Amino acid sequence: MAELVNKVAESGLITIDLEDWFPKGEITVFDLKDYLFMGMIVKEKEFRESLKNTDWENFRDKMVSIICSADAIIPSWAFMLVAAYLQPVCKEMALANPEELRKQVFIRNIQSINPADYKDQRVIIKGCGDTPIGDYAYLEATRILRPVVRTLMFGEPCSTVPVYKRQRANQ
Repeated sequence: MAELVNKVAESGLITIDLEDWFPKGEITVFDLKDYLFMGMIVKEKEFRESLKNTDWENFRDKMVSIICSADAIIPSWAFMLVAAYLQPVCKEMALANPEELRKQVFIRNIQSINPADYKDQRVIIKGCGDTPIGDYAYLEATRILRPVVRTLMFGEPCSTVPVYKRQRANQ
């Protein structure tokens, strides 16, 4: 009987699953509208007092999406005050809707990939999974890896789409 050989395992291909860098955890919305006088105006004294009386533990270890759902002009220092309270307790924060916050964190996580780990390797960026991965993530991974890899592909080891192959230098 012929021995079964796993050609994929012996191919030297490295598969990167971007789901490994996808932000995990709950996103909570902090809406400045709830801290405005009459839901429209920042009055410094009242704004500071309402922030001081907020239970910031509700944001512990969460990603916080800071928004203002009211049509109001918010001075820059108001965002700074909110950030000063949130920073010691939250995991991440951004002046963005929840989807944009997750995208920002995801891109930052992908940027933590060490390109040197993939120098001269044959790399596949996994194309299917349980988590919907935005095209922006594939673009960012390509931007980081293309300068160092020998080949870059998209898909699964059994069925890939070539994206980049380094040309050999003329001898």
